[in-house]
Amino acid sequence: MDIPSIRLLLEATHRAVRSFVLQLEPAGGSPLDVAGVDLGVTTDEIVTMIREGRERYG
Repeated sequence: MDIPSIRLLLEATHRAVRSFVLQLEPAGGSPLDVAGVDLGVTTDEIVTMIREGRERYG
């Protein structure tokens, strides 16, 4: 779900805030968001691989 963020711009002096502006920015998402890859492996198979690795190397 794309939720726009709100950016608040303030113009301040040493005494008080003189003005402010609210701007809606389009939701861009994180640069770390990547599309999933279907490897044809079930969750149970992944858990089994992790357990075997821990037993072998842990």
